[in-house]
Amino acid sequence: MKIAVDAMGGDYAPAEIVKGIELARDAYPDLEFLLYGQEEQVKPLLQDSTRIELISAPEVIAMEDEPVRAVRRKKQSSIVLAATAVREGQADAFFSAGNTGAVLAAGLLIVGRIKGIDRPGLTTTLPVLRKPDQSSFVMLDVGANADTKPFNVVQYAIMGQYYAQSVMHVSNPRVGLLNNGTEADKGDKAHRAIHDALSAMDEINFVGNVESRELLNGAADVVVTDGFTGNATLKAIEGTALSMLKLIKGEIMSGGLGGKLGAGLLKPVFKNVQSAMDYSQYGGAVLLGLKAPVVKTHGSTKAPTVKNTIGQIRELLASKSADQLVTYFAEHGDQMATLKESLK
Repeated sequence: MKIAVDAMGGDYAPAEIVKGIELARDAYPDLEFLLYGQEEQVKPLLQDSTRIELISAPEVIAMEDEPVRAVRRKKQSSIVLAATAVREGQADAFFSAGNTGAVLAAGLLIVGRIKGIDRPGLTTTLPVLRKPDQSSFVMLDVGANADTKPFNVVQYAIMGQYYAQSVMHVSNPRVGLLNNGTEADKGDKAHRAIHDALSAMDEINFVGNVESRELLNGAADVVVTDGFTGNATLKAIEGTALSMLKLIKGEIMSGGLGGKLGAGLLKPVFKNVQSAMDYSQYGGAVLLGLKAPVVKTHGSTKAPTVKNTIGQIRELLASKSADQLVTYFAEHGDQMATLKESLK
């Protein structure tokens, strides 16, 4: 399996990206890497080029660049060349920690959508706290599409179910719709239509509406929503976790010697809490619905998260989840067309 990597994307690129790829190469002997970046910056960082081919990409798409324009104009950028390698069959998947919009645009415009899927959805894995039989859940869309139609969310449920089965190894994943209440008649007209459509689909293990306050308690294995709401929810979870840790730290530091001694005794507990809330351990965000895996990690990603994300991509490739989605939507074309018409 071969993965095309954007070496220039991210706050700590290319050093942490290269370091993470070397960690992944050592951990997964069945993987090879095409590393795209500015040769003068990347080559000195490579300690061992075994199963890593460095390919010159003189241009860089910066975080502040307008995504679609950059993808169309910077043809020799690391993002564009890596995505092109996937489209042309030179690589099986594309990985980047760079400009999110540009990665999504490259995925859509270069790698391409699976036939029958209207809008791919950005999927992330989040932790479930203190539930012995469930450690995580997936949520989509978390930012690929701000304007989403009910039909798109129904398709997210199908894609999320396949992802949970193939990558998370959940045999019959529970699918929930993010809403402002658990009752079937909650939400606006669009949410009620999505609820009814998912309830009528025998192939989906739909458990109904779920509220945002129950997400980390394991209300579902797959949570679907529109991209605007999903992105806002994800950032609220991130912000709350960071704020709580800062609040605890501030209280300890202002608590005098007694507070600091108590904190010392509780240090293992704090580390466990921080680890439980660290969703980077599950890898990056996957743009589901494309012909091949396109995976984006946070801009502040460092080497260990790069390695974790490569492991996630390896699982995606081994499970052939993209091929499964191609088959499903090819076989259910008439059903999808009817459903789309009914949800207009």
